[in-house]
Amino acid sequence: MSELKRNLDEINVILATDCGSTTTKSIVIEKRDGEYRLIARGEAPTTVEAPFEDVTMGVLNAVAEVGELCERELIDDEGKIITPASGKRGCDIYISTSSAGGGLQMMVAGVVRSMTAESAERAALGAGAIVMDVIASNDKRRPHQQIERIRHLRPDMILLSGGIDGGTTSHVVQIAELVSAADPKPRLGSGYQLPVIFAGNINARDAITDTLAKKVDLGIVDNLRPVLERENLLPAREKIHDLFMEHVMAQAPGYRKLMKWTDAPIMPTPGAVGAIIKTIADLENIEAVGVDIGGATTDVFSVFRPDGEEGVFNRTVSANLGMSYSISNVFAEATLPNVMRWVPFDMEERDLRNRVKNKMIRPTTIPQSMEELVFEQAIAKEALRLAFIQHKDFATVLKGVQKQRTIADAFEQDSSGGSIVNMMSLDMLIGSGGVLSHAPRRQQAAMMLIDAFLPEGVTQLAVDSIFMMPQLGVLSTLHPKAATEVFEKDCLIHLGTCVSPVGEVKKGGEVMTYKIELPDGPVSGNLNFGELKLFKLGVADNGLPYKAKATLEPARNLDLGMGKGHKVECELDGGVVGIILDGRGRPLVLPTTDSERIASLKKWMIELNAYSADALEHK
Repeated sequence: MSELKRNLDEINVILATDCGSTTTKSIVIEKRDGEYRLIARGEAPTTVEAPFEDVTMGVLNAVAEVGELCERELIDDEGKIITPASGKRGCDIYISTSSAGGGLQMMVAGVVRSMTAESAERAALGAGAIVMDVIASNDKRRPHQQIERIRHLRPDMILLSGGIDGGTTSHVVQIAELVSAADPKPRLGSGYQLPVIFAGNINARDAITDTLAKKVDLGIVDNLRPVLERENLLPAREKIHDLFMEHVMAQAPGYRKLMKWTDAPIMPTPGAVGAIIKTIADLENIEAVGVDIGGATTDVFSVFRPDGEEGVFNRTVSANLGMSYSISNVFAEATLPNVMRWVPFDMEERDLRNRVKNKMIRPTTIPQSMEELVFEQAIAKEALRLAFIQHKDFATVLKGVQKQRTIADAFEQDSSGGSIVNMMSLDMLIGSGGVLSHAPRRQQAAMMLIDAFLPEGVTQLAVDSIFMMPQLGVLSTLHPKAATEVFEKDCLIHLGTCVSPVGEVKKGGEVMTYKIELPDGPVSGNLNFGELKLFKLGVADNGLPYKAKATLEPARNLDLGMGKGHKVECELDGGVVGIILDGRGRPLVLPTTDSERIASLKKWMIELNAYSADALEHK
């Protein structure tokens, strides 16, 4: 890696790439008039596989394109990236992320599935890995089945955990013996040993070393659960990053050369997306949820602050929920009625199933008619909903911890099951991925996010404009100011704010009264059950949303975050869609008869201007 300038104020030109499995994307960021802004974006096919087998060729092609677009010479005659910048030549920083070659694939192992094994899974997911399987002493598989599973999957690395410091060592050593018996071989490169990280009971280190050191490349870090009440994930995550660079990336064609070019370690793409969301949440002291819906998987990221604590970051990967390769899985898991409840016209079941299969075998096709678009977005809502359910189940308070309970706690009904995801306290919901970022109308993206995630209270909505969150994530580790400025002004498309009172209300009853001070003058009125209302409030020339003061008073038995019936005075952020008042209730219950449901869907879609009235007249 080249030596990075210590004075961040002198950094004026930043070049970043993201090496995806099929496409390498490049961006140039420049400091202009005292602020960092995106200048240009380019892309080229990724060149990891035959006949090229050198990732740097795709990188140079993408960099050459972005250089032409911003009229800056970035590559010298020897095919190297020019640093530092001088005039219209070169850049001050070059950074990169990668998910080429299938990304980082890991197995994790622990003693108890719901405790240390789950902590290990959180550490791996947070580092940007795809967790292929979780091995635990109590996972109901026999030892020979676990050994066969380890051999069959051939992960890039294994994270081994178990036991609190000073506790019993026998169970975690048994897990290590399983790994030793499997004698696993790495997926990439045959000339090196598989990396295994031990992040468990410090008293077991000697026994683990005796069991594994001769068969694998063993690394030892601080315990993930040093005591029952606390997780310590950072040392394991940092070790995963180091090994990803040293072993996995180093084995991929051309990456050793690329690693010498970059000013920061190459990060796995999902880990970088998580890094920018956590950076923004920490800098602005907000709670945020981000989702990236792809063709094969859906990633959900969140930062919540239970009990006002430091932000807790979680990431989950729903490997069977996607919009092309995995679309049949979405259809099967969601079931036909759940998909069809979002479609504002009748369709034959045979026709629906054919559409799903066609998308699976032709994953790069896009909808050619309004009917296909509405149907695809209905499936997207279900994929997002199911992925978020999995995320909420995973993002929980630590299991196995004995908590003192008061009499009030004993009578309180906790329906969250210990999840730290609190939609009422959520400040921002960010969507990414083709079906959200490239929706023909931004109103459609807003509707997908609202219907899938059911935000409560007052929540900002946004989408990633051109999927540059990975590059900004790795930039945030070097230059948080530049990453944050570009994220807010060029990466995020602010859709607006959703206001959703929570609680039971009778059909036709009043949900909320509102008064909003818009630039064109104040608007006020009542929001009734089953209504959606949209008020236009846009964004300024610098990309940031206009704000409007609002007084919102929910009905007596409804809550907007301050308690049932309590008035809320706040500022609402605008966006390219505007301010959305959602009076449909939480949880959202759609009408049971087809005619009423279709009429309601059409009314909501037309009110939000998601589709025109003519387009919804199904022929």
